[in-house]
Amino acid sequence: MRSVLVANAVALAVALFGTPLYIRFLVKRGYGQFIRDDGPTTHHTKRGTPTMGGAVIIAATVIGYLLAHTVTITPLSPSSLLVLFLMCGLGIVGWLDDYIKISKARSLGLRSWQKLGLQLLVGTVFALLVLQFPNTDGITPGSTAISFVRETPLDLMALGPILGLFAFVVWINLMIAGTSNGVNLTDGLDGLATGAAIFVAGAYVIIGIWQFNQNCHPVTTSLKCYSTPHAHDIAILAAALMGSCIGFLWWNGSPAKIFMGDTGSLALGGALAGLAIVTRTELLIVILGGLFVAITLSVIIQVASFKLTRKRVFRMAPLQHHFELVGWNEVTIVIRFWIVAGLCVGFGLGIFYAEWMVGGA
Repeated sequence: MRSVLVANAVALAVALFGTPLYIRFLVKRGYGQFIRDDGPTTHHTKRGTPTMGGAVIIAATVIGYLLAHTVTITPLSPSSLLVLFLMCGLGIVGWLDDYIKISKARSLGLRSWQKLGLQLLVGTVFALLVLQFPNTDGITPGSTAISFVRETPLDLMALGPILGLFAFVVWINLMIAGTSNGVNLTDGLDGLATGAAIFVAGAYVIIGIWQFNQNCHPVTTSLKCYSTPHAHDIAILAAALMGSCIGFLWWNGSPAKIFMGDTGSLALGGALAGLAIVTRTELLIVILGGLFVAITLSVIIQVASFKLTRKRVFRMAPLQHHFELVGWNEVTIVIRFWIVAGLCVGFGLGIFYAEWMVGGA
């Protein structure tokens, strides 16, 4: 438990005190946010606000995680290192996208096929590596069985070695793309995505600790325990991620002094997807990240409706901008959406615990 607290505190401190230094660095180089002219007019005052702040979240998470292990003299785990790889890899993709936007002074960064291709590359490498590095019980960080609150009988390898592996890679990439793009779409108001990510990361601190305390060793078929490898270390990483987001939110809250940009939104989405994969809660992330899902669905509904009927369901998508145009204050929207995010996490954790309570001995 000490390592979890150290990771959280160090990451929070690094983000809290490191962000203003990074803001000065960005201001000196003129790395400011480009604002779309077709967006809400209230956003025009944000033009020029330093962006690419997600680099601070990534750095603080890595430092917090590593220092926690240095202080407690404990080994790093493959599960957490792979999640960090996914987070950093997608963060680099987001950084390239942000840098092109800033340097070209336009809303378009990487072209769609370039961005998708790089995301697929990072996701595929992660998917292949997550099936390596078995622990002493022969269990790898990831599983080919589709999971909800634990592994289900639906194992993709039932399709055969080659087709099963291909299906697994596709499934993992869909998860990563869905989560990272969900966070990216949510990142439209000051502090909105950061605050929502804090709730979900906190949920994975609880899940990691619970799975560690109820760990199956040796492996059994009991529903009263979990065979998740490195569960405690996953909780340490989630605590570091949570701390870095809290520290960053101090500066990202309205009025934001810095934006996370695609650097942060893609990295955060990748980290949350990675945590879901290594904790065997792949489908539960849909509930825990319910706010991200709702905002993503608002975009899908808007696009589908306009293409089919030439009519819009919302005044503007994503959903948060609809409420802006309705007349809600930005801070009001953020706080109410945070409440929704908290309720989703509470509901998801309730399902997670209820499954354990009713599980067989």
